[in-house]
Order: sequence, then C-alpha cells, then structure tokens
Amino acid sequence: MGVLRSSFVAMMVMYMVLATTPNAEAVLTCGQVTGALAPCLGYLRSQVNVPVPLTCCNVVRGLNNAARTTLDKRTACGCLKQTANAVTGLNLNAAAGLPARCGVNIPYKISPTTDCNRVV
Repeated sequence: MGVLRSSFVAMMVMYMVLATTPNAEAVLTCGQVTGALAPCLGYLRSQVNVPVPLTCCNVVRGLNNAARTTLDKRTACGCLKQTANAVTGLNLNAAAGLPARCGVNIPYKISPTTDCNRVV
C-alpha cells in the first residue's frame, strides 16, 4: 500500500507542476507572419509617400492581436527582422513606420538591426 501511495503522491506533484507551468511554445510562426505580409509588400517597397493599403493594415492589426505572449512578440519580431533583411528594395522608413501608420503600437522597430531578445 505504501508503494501505491508514494506513486499517487508523485503523480499528483507532477500533475501540479505541469498544470502550473506556462506553455513556452509560440503560437505564431514565421510562415504565418511573412505570408500575411503579402498585401504590404507594394507599400514597403514604395519610395514615395503613399497611403498604406487597408488590407495591409488589417494584417498588421491581426498579427499584433495574435502576438500575446513575450515569445510570440519575439517570434514576430524575428520574422519581421528576417523579412526586412530578405526583401529586395525595402524602404526601411516605410517598414519602421508601418505599425504607427496602421494605428498599432508594437514594442520594437521593424528593422534589420532590431534586437528581438529585448522585446517583452
């Protein structure tokens, strides 16, 4: 009977630890972030001051709403940074100003030099 009780107590302790441990996986993926930005590419490559397309702002708002945890925000930041490095002809000022132009406040600048580890 003592072995059963010890096993039960050990299982309960493990359950309590697992139940109270926050999920450390990001909900957002780079594929989702970069794929969603397709409506923004024309604006982000523009060298003149043009309005941001509504579809682009809808995507920006949606991504911002989806990035709830610090890990999600860091994932989104890293994906945006990676995209900023990869997109040919990217207007860095347009990229940095995109969230504000869409009425969204994010805790970092969209730039190839952003330190995403500092995002909280």
